[in-house]
Amino acid sequence: MTAGGIALAAALAGCASLSPPAPESDSVDRAALAAPFIAEGRLSARRGNDGVAGQFSWRHESAHDTIDLTSPLGQTIARLDGDAGGVKIERPDGRVDVAQDWDTLTARSLGLTLPVGGLSAWLRGFPREGSRYTFERDERNRPSLLRQDGWEVTYAYAEPDATHATRLTLRYSGADPIEVRIVVDRWE
Repeated sequence: MTAGGIALAAALAGCASLSPPAPESDSVDRAALAAPFIAEGRLSARRGNDGVAGQFSWRHESAHDTIDLTSPLGQTIARLDGDAGGVKIERPDGRVDVAQDWDTLTARSLGLTLPVGGLSAWLRGFPREGSRYTFERDERNRPSLLRQDGWEVTYAYAEPDATHATRLTLRYSGADPIEVRIVVDRWE
């Protein structure tokens, strides 16, 4: 798998009645963003004719993230690890690439900035800190659509009373469209 494919992988509902979009804002709940979580599941990403699929295990602790990526057959693809002090990607062959932030790392690896830093918030139905956004919510007041940084994140829930989305679709429709699909099999 190419470095671009690894970076792309990292970036890696029904017809409910929706409330109108929330007004644009740039404020977020910092305590909620810092709350730890573990999520495991599957993802696929597509940019043009290039695509990749695999599994992930994501551990978020305060402002630190560790994401293990494996192939559909369980082979290690990469470990992404980082916080505000810097980020790195480690490959099974021992190669390591470091950068000051996720944007720089994905831009260098892929030639395109992917919102890895925002994904820890988006995965849980929050906007990422530091930029404007709009929200739409379903009839149970759960996130159903988030628009931020040129990305559109659609949330779907497995059960009517579920508090965490189990399926997310992220679409970037800029000059170089990207689609990322995430299925969360386990939340902790």
